[in-house]
Amino acid sequence: MGNDDHRRRKTPCGFCMAVFKWIPVLFITAVIAWSYYAYVVELCIRNSQNRIGMIFMLLFYHLFLTLFMWSYWRTIMTSVGRMPDQWRIPDEEVTRLFRADSPDTQKRILNNFARDLPVTNRTMNGSVRFCEKCKIIKPDRAHHCSVCSCCVLKMDHHCPWVNNCVNFYNYKYFVLFLGYALVYCLYVAFTALHDFVDFWKGQLNATGMGRFHILFLFFIALMFAISLVSLFGYHIYLVLVNRTTLESFRAPIFRVGGPDKNGYNLGRYANFCEVFGDDWQYWFLPVFSSRGDGYSYPTSSDQSRVSTTSPVQRYDAMGDTATSRLDGNPTDKLIGASPLDTTNHHHNQSPHQVRSPSAQPIQQLQQQQAPPSPYLDELEERLEQVANGQSLSSSTAVVKSSQQAEREANGAAVFIDMVGDHPLAGVDPAKDSPRPPNGDLPV
Repeated sequence: MGNDDHRRRKTPCGFCMAVFKWIPVLFITAVIAWSYYAYVVELCIRNSQNRIGMIFMLLFYHLFLTLFMWSYWRTIMTSVGRMPDQWRIPDEEVTRLFRADSPDTQKRILNNFARDLPVTNRTMNGSVRFCEKCKIIKPDRAHHCSVCSCCVLKMDHHCPWVNNCVNFYNYKYFVLFLGYALVYCLYVAFTALHDFVDFWKGQLNATGMGRFHILFLFFIALMFAISLVSLFGYHIYLVLVNRTTLESFRAPIFRVGGPDKNGYNLGRYANFCEVFGDDWQYWFLPVFSSRGDGYSYPTSSDQSRVSTTSPVQRYDAMGDTATSRLDGNPTDKLIGASPLDTTNHHHNQSPHQVRSPSAQPIQQLQQQQAPPSPYLDELEERLEQVANGQSLSSSTAVVKSSQQAEREANGAAVFIDMVGDHPLAGVDPAKDSPRPPNGDLPV
């Protein structure tokens, strides 16, 4: 159901084509009407002998039929919408665009006009997508439908069975239509199975044409159910990966990142809620509850940035979805944020590691010279005695307890003597195992 201002001019040929496009819809409607007669009249009223069972059969049948027809009607009658004027290029700009002498000039004109629009998709040459027929900048995931003669938001495909484009506004209705049609066919086939078996056994109560109505009812319901299983399963898969039928065959091209089929994949639950909404009470009803406005969509890069800041991933917490891929790669902003310190200050530190500012005061303290102490001379004297093979007396080998108490009271550093006070018997340290100047043990 395209826009009136985008439709082709009404001609006799155009009128015939408009009528021809409604033939698939009329066919589906006729099949449903015949199935209603075959099930309610021939199978339940004329053939069923159990009145209680017949009431329950008709109750569930009308429930599934109502949901099925409601979804089908909403899918057919929902309009594809109309592009706002801000997406439409003025006539003078269109003239300049068509008269441009090079593709680069056309690219600059389009990029300049779309600088304030939330578009992240690009063409193969990196230009903003432009529709020559509608004279508009194409929003993300939008495509021009030649049958509807207009650009369609989040176009999935044009379905002849509903005579409408499956798009942002009716995609939920279309998926529910497939689901309830499958449930309707399975229910009819399951409840008619017993009478179908009795028909081949010759025990069916129905007579005349009623017997063939029940026979064909089972076959047609089973045939449609088999065809709907694959179609419904495929669209459930597309919902869970947040992808349209067109995007599954041709990946969208982003300004940053290039072609990416999973560019809109936010996770299965978030993808499901983008189509069916946040309120579970409306999930299985053909009422509009989808997220967004149809012009901009959150991308997987938006979702990854939100997940790093908060464990709760919400659609509205992703901020402006139009600036995610317009600003460039987020990692580009990290380069040059803090200079890398390539000086190797420690033998275990990599030259590419960034030093923490909190470590600078510690290094400044380590670079400061320790204050002189009167006990350093005593320690050096004892070390010389050890190097000469002399023994140390208990008075010089250890520090007196009174002196230690005085040092602790004054806040001075306490040196613990790790050198024993026993003489080295029969060993000449200078000859056998000279002690290195830095105090390390010889290997």
